[in-house]
Amino acid sequence: MEFLPLIGIALLFWLFIIRPQQRRQKELRGMQSSLSTGDEIMLTSGVFATVQQVEDDSVLVEIAEGVTIKVARGAVGTIVTRTDRPDEVEQDQDQPGETAGTEEN
Repeated sequence: MEFLPLIGIALLFWLFIIRPQQRRQKELRGMQSSLSTGDEIMLTSGVFATVQQVEDDSVLVEIAEGVTIKVARGAVGTIVTRTDRPDEVEQDQDQPGETAGTEEN
């Protein structure tokens, strides 16, 4: 009977902390193993890139036009879509040379 509270605490700890973390790690490994050429990704550092080539334990990604770097698969945080990238939304709204609401005579 003395160990029952300790067993209960250990069970709750496993249920609320360890089990969800294991599930997140499994999903992340699955996502990282399913990378393919052309996927738009966000690295864990916050850099957006496009996958150019997939290797065994690394990925070649293009972070800017003509700039390709090699990163570990573990550095891939998420696969994103074009609409999730905030810099593209800003570029669409703020085109250089265009001024909204002004007319030149």
